[in-house]
Parts: sequence; structure tokens; C-alpha cells
Amino acid sequence: MKKNNLTERIETIANTYRTIDETTRQMVVGNHHLIRAIFVTMISGGHLLIEGTPGTAKTTICKIIARLINYDFKRIQGAVDIQPADIIGVRVYDRNKSEFILQKGPIFADFLMVDEMNRLTPKTQSALLEAMSEGQATIDGETHLLPTQFFVIATQNPHEAEGTFPLIEAQRDRFMFSTVLTHLDAENELEVIRREQAGGLDWRIYHDRIGPVIGPKEVVEMAATVRQIRIDESVMAYIRDLVTATRLHSDIRLGASSRASIAFVRGSRVLAALNGRDYVIPDDVRELAHPVFRHRLLLTREATITGLAVDAVIDEILDSVEVS
Repeated sequence: MKKNNLTERIETIANTYRTIDETTRQMVVGNHHLIRAIFVTMISGGHLLIEGTPGTAKTTICKIIARLINYDFKRIQGAVDIQPADIIGVRVYDRNKSEFILQKGPIFADFLMVDEMNRLTPKTQSALLEAMSEGQATIDGETHLLPTQFFVIATQNPHEAEGTFPLIEAQRDRFMFSTVLTHLDAENELEVIRREQAGGLDWRIYHDRIGPVIGPKEVVEMAATVRQIRIDESVMAYIRDLVTATRLHSDIRLGASSRASIAFVRGSRVLAALNGRDYVIPDDVRELAHPVFRHRLLLTREATITGLAVDAVIDEILDSVEVS
């Protein structure tokens, strides 16, 4: 990305996203909103939490996007026997060299997917989240920087509680955005069957057909570009009012932290770029309300007992808060 004009650089971001979106859609069926969520989170410099059932093409979508952006991709399957060293790395003794050598763990990849993160023990979860937050990992007292563009997607299945260690509020807050994946509707389910019949659902079929459209350097440049997109005072006040409303709502026991405000600012700039604008509008903020709030809000016990959903409360806040 060598263009100097902001408008041209924004256009490049929008075109790159369209290419990634269209290419990925050709290979997966349904849940296409995950493509947008990944791109927005990645350019925003955050990490993404996914809640949903297994078998929704999460890993396939991640692999495709990682290949399209030329990221080194690693995946960890959550389990209680995984230790912090399995993720971060360890020093091992090399008899041939008569010295200890560093074996870096998967956390040093550009793109790390942690499947069923709530099956990791709290100790391992903390080690991973600390590295995510600090952008570095410490192995035997020595600090090692993670890639500049380091990006994590963590998943958890909310329908299975046995043998899991749910992320606490402070840990969930480390994720900039969250999204939900569900089973496919009838039309898309039929399309899966058709593609399987035609032999078109094997990831290996596509692996050699696609190549990078950008690289890690371009991702960093895109992140720098969106930081130049302006947000007017009225939109900043709207973000403030939305976040504050979560702290005052009668059905919410724990409202959103200031990290939510930061997520709105960073994510809305990316959405503006995807729409070819160098300025943020309230609609950009509204689109992010569920991804920003969903994993951060804790409802009161009474609201939970009555079956009130977090998404319904977020909708209520969106309806009640106006742009000043």
C-alpha cells in the first residue's frame, strides 16, 4: 500500500475487504458475518471472541482468511491438560549443541485460533490473555515480542458447561469484539449437502487455488490508515452515552468498561473505511453495539431468571440513546 492520499488508501482497504469477503464466500456456506467480524477486529488491532456451536466453519474461514493475508496460522484445541508452556514455549536442552534452545509456542504465530478456550485451565487462560494484552511473552525470565500484527480468535461453546472454566468478566473484556455463530438455516443447509455431494467442501481443494492478496505489512499500514479517519464530537458523545447507559440500566449488574469505548472508536473507523468514508457516522457505531457489548455485560439475577437476553437489553439501549 504505497498510496499517500487518504481517500485512495481508504479505497484500497475497502477493495481488499471485498476481495477477501468474495473469495471466502465462494468456499464456505453461511455465517458470512464472521468474515466481516474478523477483518474489522484485525484492522482495529484487537482480538475476537466467538460463541457458538461446533461445525459452523469457524476454522475453515480462519484458515482461508489467514492464507489470503499471508499470515502464519496456528490452532490450539482447548483441553485441561494444556499447560502455559504448550502455548507460549519453553527452552529445551539440545545435546548436539550442548546448550538450551528456545522452542516458541503457537502464540508466536501471526494468527492464533484457540478453539474452546473455556476448556483451558484458568492458569493457562491467564497466560494466554496476558500475552494477548502485553504483546509479548516471557519464557524462563526472558521477554520475547509477539508479531506486530498478532491476532487471536477464541471460541467457546455456551451449550456445554461440563469440564469447562468460563472466562471471568475481566478476561472477556480483553477481547475487543465478540460474535455469535449458529446452525445454518434450511436453505444454507441444503447448499452444504449439494457441495458435499459435488466434493466441494474439502479445504485441501481450495488450499492451492488461493494465494495472498495482501501481507502482514499491508495489514499494519491499513491499521495506520484507519487511525486517520475522523470522529466528530457528536459521535464521540454518542459512544459515551451508549457505554454509560449500560452502567445505569436496571437489568444490568455489570456495565461496559472503558475498553468498550475504545473498541467503538477503533471499530467504527474500520467500518467507515469499508464504506469508503474518511469520517465515522452514528450507523457505524450502532453496527458495533452488539459485538462490543455482548460479552461485556452481566445481567442481574432477576433479569436472568426471567429469561431476558443480553441482545434484547442492547437493543433497548440502542432504542433509548439518541445522537446528541
